[in-house]
Amino acid sequence: MSPLMRKALFWCGSYMLLVLTPLIVALVARPEETRALGAVFGAFLGLLALGVLAMQAVISGRHRWFAESLGFDNILQFHRQTGICALLLVLAHPVVMIATRPEWIEFLDPRDETLRAVTLILLLAATLLLVASSLWRTRFGLSYEWWRALHGMLALFIVSAGLGHALMVQHYTAGLTTSLVLIAVIAVPLLLLLESRLFRVWRNRKRPWRVIDNRQERGDAATLTLKADGDHRLDFAPGQFFWITLGETPFSLQQHPFSIASSAVKSERIAFTAKRLGDFTNTLPDVKPGTLAYIEGPYGTVLDTDNDSGAVLIAGGIGITPIMSILRTLRDQGATVPLWLLYANDTWDEATFRDELMELEEVLSLEVIHVISDPEPEWQGESGMIDEALVRRRLPADDGRREYFICGPEPLMNAAEKALLHIGAAPTRIYSDRFDIV
Repeated sequence: MSPLMRKALFWCGSYMLLVLTPLIVALVARPEETRALGAVFGAFLGLLALGVLAMQAVISGRHRWFAESLGFDNILQFHRQTGICALLLVLAHPVVMIATRPEWIEFLDPRDETLRAVTLILLLAATLLLVASSLWRTRFGLSYEWWRALHGMLALFIVSAGLGHALMVQHYTAGLTTSLVLIAVIAVPLLLLLESRLFRVWRNRKRPWRVIDNRQERGDAATLTLKADGDHRLDFAPGQFFWITLGETPFSLQQHPFSIASSAVKSERIAFTAKRLGDFTNTLPDVKPGTLAYIEGPYGTVLDTDNDSGAVLIAGGIGITPIMSILRTLRDQGATVPLWLLYANDTWDEATFRDELMELEEVLSLEVIHVISDPEPEWQGESGMIDEALVRRRLPADDGRREYFICGPEPLMNAAEKALLHIGAAPTRIYSDRFDIV
């Protein structure tokens, strides 16, 4: 489990314990007086869990009107943390209800009302599976495509069945007006889920692209270049990413996010580079020119490249991809702003685009600082990991205006973000692009 997940679980668990402890103490000390309050509080936890789970469809749906001002990386991290909180709320709901009214255990007895009991048991199991499969997808051996399908189906079932449960129990949802209001509130996120997973894909079928080049790169990576199959185009800002589906139809489980590597100035063709790290990326070197593709996007951070204070770019491994888009765009714009690039790799041979970076140093006001974690004896540059000591030694002091862009594996990004905060960089000027979605 990542440090972010452990931290979210700790704080959510601590909060729930803080909320539940007084109720448990009161229930033991004055059971009769506490039961009514406990029942209301337990129902509140259930409705809150339903609302949080429904809102996840809005948070994760890649809706520009919602996410662009907040940053998609921030939205993704918030989505993960609220998912864990929702699980704790779902688990706390029956615990509090049964603790205050033990007779309500019959709701889980299939001999009484089979449909109701089975639905509640399935709701608990589905919520556990939803969170567990997201935290430990690779341990379960789930491919990204099947995880994505499972995630969507479980989310739809949990919210729909949770709404049905709230309406059927009618302890606090009785009455036509109350029921209609609850249905309307939950229906909006469900419609947004259908829009992002179905209607958006349907519209996208009219804007196909084709692979026109597939080039092998250093570091076991491949660069695919796409051109619009028609008169449409994709305008993007350097550092952004898109979701791509390869094949004859956009209706496919196989939809993956990739950072754009090409210049935003020459956007009639779009390129992305990926390293062979998984089931899908392992197949990219074999993709033939002429293959149809469908693009959804662009999404992600828009770095202020007009800032005369310049920018610090930090990349780990194939996380160099969006940074190449930034540098190529600045080159084509004739920019003269100062730039610093910290580029971490395990070995010198794995440094993708290292030759082009040398050329970019000649035309841009750019300093490239390679950091090798497993260097050969003859290596003369920086070695080890990107940490606060390296940041203080090789980067200029923060001036209150300079912007920072980070992309790479989560451990590198966590360390880089921490180091930048310690040297005085404001969080609002640090842009992170985590390419490990799940």
